[in-house]
Amino acid sequence: MSEKDPLFHNGHRDRLRQKFLDNGLSDAEVLELIIADIIPRRDVRPIARGLMERFGSLSQILATPLDELLTYKGIGKNTAVHIKLVYDIMMRAYKIQLREEKVFLNEVAFTNYCKYLVGEKTVEEFHVLYLDGDYRLMSVELHSRGTINWSAVYIREIVQHALTHKSRAIVLLHNHPASGHTFSDDDVMITQTLINQLEPLGVYVYDHYLVAQGILYSMRNLHLLDKSK
Repeated sequence: MSEKDPLFHNGHRDRLRQKFLDNGLSDAEVLELIIADIIPRRDVRPIARGLMERFGSLSQILATPLDELLTYKGIGKNTAVHIKLVYDIMMRAYKIQLREEKVFLNEVAFTNYCKYLVGEKTVEEFHVLYLDGDYRLMSVELHSRGTINWSAVYIREIVQHALTHKSRAIVLLHNHPASGHTFSDDDVMITQTLINQLEPLGVYVYDHYLVAQGILYSMRNLHLLDKSK
């Protein structure tokens, strides 16, 4: 049977679905299965493989903005929206977990959420996670989006938002898309300034995290919070 025969593609997709149930899919095959039902009468393997070659990984594809996905030949709006829907469902699921449990009790969900939130971004972003009195997630806010190696931090704005949310604690999070696998001196200084501003108000800076090259770094675990004091 030729690969151009529609029956071949139907059988191939059935095999993919069974392989998924058996936990045997590669990232490219996962992507192929995601978009197969949106483009039912076409072999989507070249599209899936092309997306992997262009963007580098499945996580990068999921995190890519809609407009950028649409620049890839063969991807229409419906397919791009479907890919972003998968990403949105995944992020919503992590947020639900973090709202139900203390963030430090669900380390896997918290780590994955942070990595997917900023790890694949091509410019530096600074996010603030606001926690309640039980250290559960209340809100996540994009504080600023900058350049490939810089993003702005507005101390007063973070303090105001912490008070508005009636937060007991906050978590700081940013990424290094270009280089630098550790916190900069400015990162440490900004964190300490926030500690000094928030501590008298009864708000605790739980930690400052950095995502670089797919790894989540903790300022607390690296003893940089102690060093900054």
